[in-house]
Amino acid sequence: MDLLLTPEEEAFREEVRDFLDTAMTDNVKEAARLTVGPISPFDGSMEWYRILHKKGWIAPAWPVEHGGPGWNAMQRYIWDVECQTVGVPRLYHMGLKMIGPVIQKFGTPEQQAKYLPRILSGDDVWCQGYSEPGSGSDLASLQCKAVSDGDDYIINGTKIWTTGAHVANMIFCLVRTSNEGKKQDGISFIVFPMDTPGVSVEPIITMAGDHEVNQTFFDDVRVPKANLMGRENEGWTVAKYLLEFERGGQAYSPMLFGQIKKVREIANAEHSGTGQRLIDDPTFAAKLADMESRSMALEIYEKQTMSALSAGANPGFAASAMKLRGSETLQDISVLAAEAIAYYGAPYQPELRKPFNNAVPIMPDHAVGVMNRNLNNRAATIYAGSSEVQRSIMAKGVLGL
Repeated sequence: MDLLLTPEEEAFREEVRDFLDTAMTDNVKEAARLTVGPISPFDGSMEWYRILHKKGWIAPAWPVEHGGPGWNAMQRYIWDVECQTVGVPRLYHMGLKMIGPVIQKFGTPEQQAKYLPRILSGDDVWCQGYSEPGSGSDLASLQCKAVSDGDDYIINGTKIWTTGAHVANMIFCLVRTSNEGKKQDGISFIVFPMDTPGVSVEPIITMAGDHEVNQTFFDDVRVPKANLMGRENEGWTVAKYLLEFERGGQAYSPMLFGQIKKVREIANAEHSGTGQRLIDDPTFAAKLADMESRSMALEIYEKQTMSALSAGANPGFAASAMKLRGSETLQDISVLAAEAIAYYGAPYQPELRKPFNNAVPIMPDHAVGVMNRNLNNRAATIYAGSSEVQRSIMAKGVLGL
């Protein structure tokens, strides 16, 4: 594909820049400033969500017939780059990027009409019920059970690491509906409201001090069979399709370049042990250059993949390659940022993470949240499929091992 922007794409980039210059409110900017993990503070993030919905730009990858803007792969990439350059909040995206594409492919016309408009508007915020205690990377071993009872299922079990479950009002869930045959064959994919009787959520606070993930419990939760996505016992096919979008339906490189820009700003302000600016220290500069070269290589691969997606292909094995390289590079950039702030990473001031706080930091502004981001990103090579799982997928599917 031609990597140079056409005049039309240049004009689109200017339109995006003009919009971003004026559309972000103070609340939105504060949510973006305080972001250290995969999601931003809820209120500011949802305000940005609704601004994008009003503009018609909330679902860049969705087709026009389902409410998308009709952007091609390069337009979506331009949007990602400009958003990372400015610094926007990270959306609660499981509706847009995960269950949305699944509903478009596997949902009945009634399900599409019911759920897709509410995803676009932000009226429904979704969370994912996949992993269980003891069934994380080996997802097919899940034990959360759905027993048939007339027109309903009765669900019992638990899910763990359910990101955003404490603010979501909908969940998509993998449940076991049969123990016969291969363990993958007895799994079904079902959706239901979080306020269904019998659903409860307990917080899990990460070592970064964030409440992003939870453990979710299901005690005799009654869900209509009409809420199945696809057929009973064929949820593994649906789940694999969703994971392609979770792992590879996005471009990592714009985010990586945004994080590299922040590290460069820190290195320009901080000094090395010799008294020179950190950015002028040859060892540190070499590490930063390595991060940039890795991100540039990933950028090219992502553009190739997006070109295939725009032609109607699925991410396939490229999803694992992009997720693996993107998440590992993100971790390394976070480590480099923590190295750059040095002893400023030691103070513990959780109040600084609250929107519009009036706390006085005992560190420069550029150091706030850096260590939290480094700690939060320790999970980047685990969620959405661990690095070991991604390598196994590529070894089997690409190399035939």
